[in-house]
Amino acid sequence: MNSPVENIAPSVTEATRAPGTPRRGHTYRCQCGRPVFFHNSLCLACGAALGYEPTHAEVHSLQPTKTQGIWQISGADAPAPLYRRCVNIDTPAGCNWLVPADHPSTLCIACRLNRTIPNLNEPDNCSHWRMIEMAKRRLVGQLIAIGLPVHSKVEEDPEHGVMFDFLRTPPGSAPIMTSHGNGLITLNIEEADDSIREAVRNQMNEPYRTLLGHFRHEIGHYYWDRLIAGTPWHEKFRELFGDERADYAAALQANYISGPPPNWQESFISSYAATHPWEDWAESWAHYLHMVDSLDTAIGLGLNADDIELDTEPFTLNDLYAPDDPDAARVLMLVNGWMELVTALNELARSMGHRDFYPFVMSRTVLKKLHFIQLVVKSQREATATPSHSELA
Repeated sequence: MNSPVENIAPSVTEATRAPGTPRRGHTYRCQCGRPVFFHNSLCLACGAALGYEPTHAEVHSLQPTKTQGIWQISGADAPAPLYRRCVNIDTPAGCNWLVPADHPSTLCIACRLNRTIPNLNEPDNCSHWRMIEMAKRRLVGQLIAIGLPVHSKVEEDPEHGVMFDFLRTPPGSAPIMTSHGNGLITLNIEEADDSIREAVRNQMNEPYRTLLGHFRHEIGHYYWDRLIAGTPWHEKFRELFGDERADYAAALQANYISGPPPNWQESFISSYAATHPWEDWAESWAHYLHMVDSLDTAIGLGLNADDIELDTEPFTLNDLYAPDDPDAARVLMLVNGWMELVTALNELARSMGHRDFYPFVMSRTVLKKLHFIQLVVKSQREATATPSHSELA
């Protein structure tokens, strides 16, 4: 007999939030009661200073203390934790994150990941860097919220940490390639230029290309090294994604010459994912983060899949990687709610004459890969006893 969850139109909200508990997902309240958001550093309604506290994944109103440059959260019970604002709040990065007052660094956990920033004396680099840092903070905030390790290779963990180089292609040189290697993620800052990024997207025939997408893809390679390579997950990865020992350079060359296999949509979330198991993992990882973050935001805004009148064929428990996992029914409800939500958003985008908000097809094979990733993330979180501040991961 089928499980009841296989035949219902799931509620995005009720699948994740117990009655009476507050909504989360990048929607917060200032001390004056007005809504404020993830990147805000000032409430435009009451003028209160705002700061993002990454440990608890919250934007808070701040009040100054008697010590210059030291803040505490408005309304916090005594003895209230003390904070400094990230020094990059006064740079083009415009960082609104908080640093514990006793921390040795003047940079927040996100900004400490930078090894190289653009030359801010060059034209456009200030605005490019700001856009890059906004996307990177979104990434880092999500990684912390779902309980993944985030440590600076520059200041904290030279062997296992992660760091970023934000580079611009010198005149007359070959383009800087966005990439990952041994914990170093390199990003060509020209990707922050909408016209350049859109031209590359069209040239590569990609349905989706964003700064945040780049970050989520490249950090996927980093976490493959951290969470899969040499662990009990490794053989399971090979069974699902393929053997990563296949010649990577040859696989890339074959993709550029011949393109993806004609039936790639049946097994991969993107054509590039069909190139090699490493790229399949990174594309699937990025998609997992897209889905979790978007659903968290939908929950924070009170969106409910039950309010969407669509006849869609829901996935079933047997479509998951581990249908017997204790969390499988909740995951299934979330995925089915997500599919209803993005179908509606695609129709709204078409009503405005835009491309689809969600230009992907999620096959059953892809869903198994996303569920596998969710299980890896959950295992890491449980192994380190790290709380999750996401509704979904």
